Amino acid sequence: MATQSEQPAEPRLRVLRVLNAATTPLSIVAIAGQLGVHSNTVRFHLDTLVGQGRVERVVPEQNRPGRPPLLFRAVRRMDPAGPRQYRMLAEILALSLADDADPDAKAIEAGRRWGRQIASSSEDDGAGGKAAPVDHLMSLLEKMNFAPERRDADGQVRIGLRHCPFLELAESQPHVVCPVHLGLMRGAMDAWQVPVMVDRLEAFVEPNLCLTHLTVAGAAR
Repeated sequence: MATQSEQPAEPRLRVLRVLNAATTPLSIVAIAGQLGVHSNTVRFHLDTLVGQGRVERVVPEQNRPGRPPLLFRAVRRMDPAGPRQYRMLAEILALSLADDADPDAKAIEAGRRWGRQIASSSEDDGAGGKAAPVDHLMSLLEKMNFAPERRDADGQVRIGLRHCPFLELAESQPHVVCPVHLGLMRGAMDAWQVPVMVDRLEAFVEPNLCLTHLTVAGAAR
């Protein structure tokens, strides 16, 4: 059974379809007439559609006494509230990398470029240059939903990743997705120009844990 928040979706789309099919802006009364519903129902859905940027109000030219009716038209662009298929895009890109002659190196380099870009844009967030490099990396990974945790042992610096934001792809294409993550962290170190090496990433050392091994020079940690 549809929830209360889901119920208005179909009538709202009917209002949008009427406006998309129209060659001129329509009034609330005209829309209601085409749909066979009350004007207040149309007004309710129009308020939502305008708020979503899918419909815009049009003020008609004043060519006769009295208050002119408020008109509406659909915004002529792709629906910004439509469904997205980013996972499909990610699968396409992962398959493309997997077909490369050296997918591991290609994936690491792709992740490295991504990491440089993201880390460079995060340098002004108050942590860059102030927090210890490993803490800064932890903060970046946290923002990207990797759920990082420090797991130093035997004098070795390690970061555990408790969540993978690309879990399904990492399980089906680990030879591509995991090197991308490794490259991401290396790219961040490049951007920050800190004495930290991201040596390797052990994928799924436990069902809910990947483990990153780092080498930190001196007091940089």
